[in-house]
Amino acid sequence: MTASHAQLTLAEVEALAREAHAAQRDKAGRPYTEHLAAVAEGVRSRGGSDEQIAAAWLHDAVEDDALSAEWLAGAALPQAVKDMVLAVTKRAGEEPEAYARRILATPGALLVKEADLAHNADPARLAVLEPAVRTRLTAKYARVRELLGLTAPDAPSQGRD
Repeated sequence: MTASHAQLTLAEVEALAREAHAAQRDKAGRPYTEHLAAVAEGVRSRGGSDEQIAAAWLHDAVEDDALSAEWLAGAALPQAVKDMVLAVTKRAGEEPEAYARRILATPGALLVKEADLAHNADPARLAVLEPAVRTRLTAKYARVRELLGLTAPDAPSQGRD
C-alpha cells in the first residue's frame, strides 16, 4: 500500500462527503447530504459492508465534482471502495447499457446503486417535483433498474402504504 497513513474510518468518510456536498441541493431543493445519508442507510439496511457504506457516502462525489477523481485515487480508502464509487459514477455520453454493465461487473457496486435508485425513486421524494421532471426521472430510474436486473421498486419487502 502506498499510503503511509491508516485507512479513513466510516465516520471520516461520512464527514468528508458531508463537507464536499455541503453547498449542494437536490432537485427538490433539499440539502444533498440527506440523499447521501439515505443511500448509506439503504446500503446498511440491506446488509451492506462498511466498504459498501463508505462507497454510498461517496457515490456521487466524483460525478458531481464534489471531489475529484484524483482525490479518490489518492484517498486512504480500500481499492474496493474506490472501484465501487467509480463504477456508479456516470460518464458523459455513456449509454445506460454500458453503465449497467460496469456496475454489474464491479463487486459490491450493485447494492450501492440499488440503494441509490430506491431513494431517488421514493414516491415522497418524487412527489414534490414538477410533473414533467417526475415522469422523466421515474422512467430513467425504471430503465436503470431493468438493466441491472432489479425488478422490485425496493429490495426489502416492506409495505408501501
